[in-house]
Amino acid sequence: MRANDQPQWVLGVHALSRLSGVISALLIVVSLLVVCHMVFVRAVLGQSSIWQTEFVTFALIAATFLGAPYILLTRGHVNVDIVPLLISHPTRVRLSWLAQLLSLLFCVLFLFGASHWWWGAWVSEETTPTIWQARLWIPYLSVPVGLGLLVLQQLADLYELWSGQADPFGLKPGDRL
Repeated sequence: MRANDQPQWVLGVHALSRLSGVISALLIVVSLLVVCHMVFVRAVLGQSSIWQTEFVTFALIAATFLGAPYILLTRGHVNVDIVPLLISHPTRVRLSWLAQLLSLLFCVLFLFGASHWWWGAWVSEETTPTIWQARLWIPYLSVPVGLGLLVLQQLADLYELWSGQADPFGLKPGDRL
């Protein structure tokens, strides 16, 4: 099925997943530049770094969570498909449903917990214990946002499996070992 035959909400979720992938890549590039800055400040100027280590840590965590929907969209995650290649196509479809539903359940529960974690930092105005005193709700926000986008991408994937627009595990009915 062509992309323009998909429902608008699926196309919108795919666009959000691609956008989150771009943001994730930008966070990684910015982190690299900040590490270079930190090395220059410490090694060349002989000054201490105040904010760089925390920034890079938070940015890389944000890149991980915000990049997850894009990885799911592009099937870029590590995938061991020996079992799906050994079983019949109807069994493969059932296994794909089971795997996707369990993954969705895990991410929804993780999203629920992360939202409470973020909210607690927001309400208490919690900051890091360093001289920088970064407000923790800002970096914590990337976790529920990334997980929320991941849940949406999983729902889009389930729709595509249900509607026959996607093959289970990306394997066609005749693909076997």
